[in-house]
Amino acid sequence: MVAISPDGTRRCPCTSGLTWDECCGPALSGTRPAPTAEALMRSRFTAFAVGDSDYLLHSWHPRTRPESLDLDESMRWYRLDIESASKGSLFDSDGEVTFTAFYRAKGSGAGTLQEHSRFERLDGRWVYVDGVVKD
Repeated sequence: MVAISPDGTRRCPCTSGLTWDECCGPALSGTRPAPTAEALMRSRFTAFAVGDSDYLLHSWHPRTRPESLDLDESMRWYRLDIESASKGSLFDSDGEVTFTAFYRAKGSGAGTLQEHSRFERLDGRWVYVDGVVKD
């Protein structure tokens, strides 16, 4: 799937309330890395929402990253709720974020994904390590 960059003045897909240019746009374009673990989580959700598998792979820790990633084009990710975040600030080396992501899939309707994710700072930038999906 080809990445789609929303207009910079439109609201960011991560539902932060900020515009694309104020929120996840700079991380996805590579002009500014996500400053916190939560910001990286938001940018990764946005990458799913716009179909940017390259960003998802780039923001994944090399130790746990898959060789490739095929996104399901029938899924439309439309809302992200951050349930909690611990550590993951500018001064931390690791962090955790628990979130619920909402989607609609052709043929199967709406659903949610709840995950507790772990992040690490690697070479000065945040990366996704892994997560535990909640039932």
